[in-house]
Amino acid sequence: MSIEANYEYRTGIGTDIHRLVGNRQLMLGGVEIAYPRGLLGHSDGDVLLHAVIDAILGAMSMGDIGAMFPDSDPQWKDADSSDLLFAVSRHAADRQWEIVNLDMIVHAEEPRLQPHKQQMKRTIASVLGIDFNSVNVKAKTSEGLGDIGAAQAISATAIVLLRRRLKRTL
Repeated sequence: MSIEANYEYRTGIGTDIHRLVGNRQLMLGGVEIAYPRGLLGHSDGDVLLHAVIDAILGAMSMGDIGAMFPDSDPQWKDADSSDLLFAVSRHAADRQWEIVNLDMIVHAEEPRLQPHKQQMKRTIASVLGIDFNSVNVKAKTSEGLGDIGAAQAISATAIVLLRRRLKRTL
């Protein structure tokens, strides 16, 4: 029996989108980005972390961010999405899941995200307690198309690979 046969693997995909509004800080990947508008949401609106949360919960077959942190619950009003991601990572670890790797895309016409991608990677890896090289962040524009292309919204997509050791029977 190979070593890999002793593990169960699962993938999860998450997406999120929020409208850009005035008088709000812009949080993406746990990083505050200087920009005159931020993302409208019940929490801090961090679409990238929300997509990661959905990907992890999906891989564990445990629903989505709305089930775990409902926007009808005032305790999550203006919540730091890094704290929500940390709680989900602890939830996964309690069930013996570990994150193998995480790949993400932020879809935004503006602001320009290239200068912030490495900090997003560092922040996400730190919150999840995983190697920096297991995290990838990409940024794409929508070439002027739709709400994202008109700089009215930002969305994110994430995919995660989880692994857990199978219990041996004697």
